[in-house]
Amino acid sequence: MFERLAERVNADDALVRRGRYVSATMLLGCGEEETLVRIDRGAVTEVGRGPLLMADFTFALRAPREAWEKFLAARPPPGFTDIFALQRKKLLRMEGDLHPLMANLLYFKDVLAKLRRREGA
Repeated sequence: MFERLAERVNADDALVRRGRYVSATMLLGCGEEETLVRIDRGAVTEVGRGPLLMADFTFALRAPREAWEKFLAARPPPGFTDIFALQRKKLLRMEGDLHPLMANLLYFKDVLAKLRRREGA
């Protein structure tokens, strides 16, 4: 589900430049599946799938597969357009050191939006 994240983020020079002060490791939990995303100065340097025992991450975003699928749709339904909408519906759990996420919120929202399916694809 998150495999193409590095390719899509790193192809967007403006997004990488905007995240030039961001270096963090984000864990994305999709049901039982876990993906570790390493970001160095705005570029995604590694996307590794689990199982991840004792994974070292800065923060984690965990949601059921169905919630991620709706969130990543080309046109997400109401209540699935934003990570905070998912959290408000009690579908997304945020864990760890949330300071880097909150301090660079627009960057991380745009990183996750890169995974949205394209219209007609």
